[in-house]
Amino acid sequence: MQKILVVDDEDILRMLIEDTLEELEDVQIHTAEHGKEALEKLAADRFDLVILDYMMPEMTGVEVLGQLDEALKAATPIMMLTAKAQDTDRIRAQEAGARYFMPKPFSPMELLQIVEDILREQN
Repeated sequence: MQKILVVDDEDILRMLIEDTLEELEDVQIHTAEHGKEALEKLAADRFDLVILDYMMPEMTGVEVLGQLDEALKAATPIMMLTAKAQDTDRIRAQEAGARYFMPKPFSPMELLQIVEDILREQN
């Protein structure tokens, strides 16, 4: 069973992502509402993919990445999901450790396809 952690401060968007990804077989979806909760869950468990919002109150997605161990970032694919879709934002996210970058708004079907591809690579 593969595990995905979805981190987004917007309840509706987090539920949309969770509902979209529930179509995947043998995948558990875990959620976090903010960066601190994400760090706690990442310290306690291993995930096959992290979908991380860029802009959150108190701690941005880039700040979350900055607090993660390099080995964890190397072992865990991280997708930055954000309305900040400028090249500089993409570069900042990649330099912090995000391997994938998806701008908001996004197509749920496109998200599902990308997540399937990422999880397939993990096997």
